[in-house]
Amino acid sequence: MKLHQLRPAKGATHKVKRLGRGEGSGHGGTSTKGNKGGQSRAGYKSKRAHEGGQMPIQRRVPKRGFKNPHRVEYKVFNLGQIEQLAAKYNITEFSMENLYVNGLISQTDKVKLLGNGELKTKLTFKVNAASDKAKAAIEAAGGSVEIVK
Repeated sequence: MKLHQLRPAKGATHKVKRLGRGEGSGHGGTSTKGNKGGQSRAGYKSKRAHEGGQMPIQRRVPKRGFKNPHRVEYKVFNLGQIEQLAAKYNITEFSMENLYVNGLISQTDKVKLLGNGELKTKLTFKVNAASDKAKAAIEAAGGSVEIVK
């Protein structure tokens, strides 16, 4: 085997398709674009989601429901979870900063407390919202709740 005898493997190379270079290229005449119509012309661009005259899917499918643009999404913590988190992360004050530092919420999240479970330890809370049942349980355990906007 010498350098001048090296060849690519069979089927590894392909003949270049030279369009618009006459009949001798094997792609003359319409240059593989078919006959007439917008798609054979220069500058053709189809509209997004165009289905060739068929009724498009966004019009075939019925519209249902309503998305409220003013909905407020909360990251929810139940009292049972709080008991475990306080022990795990050694937290005595549940504030937005503490939760963010420990990786429990992202910086833009809003936090709401719900009253599912039991709370035995005395904790202070600075959160965006809390249910009445959660507030009562926290105050019964000797803690306090401050609503931060």
